[in-house]
Formats: sequence, structure tokens, C-alpha cells
Amino acid sequence: MDVRIIHFYPDLMDLYGSRANVLALKRYLERLDCGVTVETVLPGGGTDAARGDFFYMGAGTERSARAAMPDFARYREALKAAAQDCAPMLFAGTAMDLIGKSVKEADGSSYEGLGLASFTTEHGKRRIVGDVYGHTGLYPEAVVGFMNKCGVVTGVETPLLTGLDLGFGNEKEGGPEGFHWKNVFASQLTGPLLVKNPKLLETAAAAIYARRGKTLPVDRPVDRWAQAAYDVTEEQLRLRAQSK
Repeated sequence: MDVRIIHFYPDLMDLYGSRANVLALKRYLERLDCGVTVETVLPGGGTDAARGDFFYMGAGTERSARAAMPDFARYREALKAAAQDCAPMLFAGTAMDLIGKSVKEADGSSYEGLGLASFTTEHGKRRIVGDVYGHTGLYPEAVVGFMNKCGVVTGVETPLLTGLDLGFGNEKEGGPEGFHWKNVFASQLTGPLLVKNPKLLETAAAAIYARRGKTLPVDRPVDRWAQAAYDVTEEQLRLRAQSK
């Protein structure tokens, strides 16, 4: 099976090693004997979204995200159509802000988002930084990660993480975090989210297969180093959450 990954703005939106999400997914699919093409989209460039099997944008500074938005808006209708057709997508860190209805910045200015979701983001002057330990309805294992944001997200009806034992959610400490609709996954957790969470990586790959009317092979690749790292992180964050 041939898979095309469309990676938006790897130059502007690559804080905390965000591009590792694409590299991890590519490697996972190749180990399933898929042919994988990664198409990078730069400002002023172009892509045919109808040809995409997976869409990704990583974390950037708030300034970088705003700089990316005018170009990203060119793909509004194409990405809405792809999302409606169950195309898998992942928006990590500040990229999540851009798929909502609007973003209000700390200086009071605001701009429109893609409108793929109806939530809004408001940036403040206080940064919210810390580890996250939460849960998703997609699978039993916990989700682990790190957050560094200054935005509060309101209006999410279908969060990716239904609740947090440790960390700040969309609106409050311990609250739901991220956004999930059809095969659109978004979270303000930064860095290589798919590397840190092997089960989420598997879920993304399964969504690509499902859109083709297929299921993941029974014999799937296991990255024992990534799994070992997850196990250590999960245990330590769980213990921290329990000691609160």
C-alpha cells in the first residue's frame, strides 16, 4: 500500500522535535511494507490535498503559528472535505490553535482559524508548562507528554483526552485536553507525541488503513526502545499523579 503524508510548514512549526512524529509514522508504515512519500508544504507552495492519506502540522511559537495561518487558510475547504471523508490528521502544540474558529492573542489582536472545529483559543501572558498524564477513549493505555502553552481553549465538545490526572487541559487543571473528530486528532502537547505514545502511533496508522478499507496486520512492528521509554515515563508520571 502506498501512503502519502502531507507535512505542513516543517520550517515554521517544528518546536521540540515535532517533525519526529512524521518520521515515526513513516518508519512504522514502512515496517508494515507500505511505500511512504512525505510531501512538505512550505509557505507559498502548494499541494493537492485530495491525494493525502495523512496530514500533519507540528508545534511552533505563537508568532510562527500566526505567520503560517494566512497560507494555511488556502487549504481550508480542501482539508474540511478531507476530514469529512475521514482522512487522518494530527495537529500538535500550537498547530491545534489553527484548526479552530479563531485565536485571540495576548495583545488583544485576533485572527481566524481554519474552522475545522468550532473551538476558540485565547492566549494569555502566563505560560502553562509541565508534564501531562491523561486518558483517551481510543484505547486503555495512558497518554503521556509535555505541555508548554499560553492558550486556553474553549468550546471543545469532543476532546482527545477525556481527563488528566496530571497537567493542564484545554481550559483548566485536570480537565479534558485536545480535540478529536472522525480521524482528526489534535493536542497541545508538544514534541514527538507519536514517539512518546506507541499506542497513539498505532492508532494513527490504523486510521490510515481503515480509510482504505483495511485493518492493521496482526503481526505489527514493535519498537522495544520506544515502548520501554513509554513504560518508564508512564510509571513515573502515574506515581506523581497519585502522590498529589
